Amino acid sequence: MTGTITFTIPGEPVAKGRARSFVRNGHVAHYTPEKTARYENLVKLAAQQAMGDMAPAEGAVALIVRAFMGIPTSWSQKKQRAAALGEITPTKRPDLDNIVKAVKDGANGVTWKDDSQVVDVRASKRYGTPRVEVEVRVG
Repeated sequence: MTGTITFTIPGEPVAKGRARSFVRNGHVAHYTPEKTARYENLVKLAAQQAMGDMAPAEGAVALIVRAFMGIPTSWSQKKQRAAALGEITPTKRPDLDNIVKAVKDGANGVTWKDDSQVVDVRASKRYGTPRVEVEVRVG
């Protein structure tokens, strides 16, 4: 498969949460936080819809992630306009690298067989209608 696959994940971007651990009957078990698991399932669904009947890529892929955070309504109109124009960029959480991790894990097995195939990543975080736009370039 060669070409470009694009899809959008609606809503506020969610960062990949750290795996949690607990002890039960003397054994340590690990689990993914609920918020992360739900978001990864949303990514998977969006990726499946974009892929249709195509099989996951087998070669190297490039990944472009554009995360859009909601503009705070508490800001002045002037500051909101500046944010919408890209003159102000978000420097608050979630961290961009953790958003990329959540996207990679959610798309794993759908757009590519394993996320180790991702050899180039470009990511940005801006203000706008909350969403994450994903572009996967294959071949």
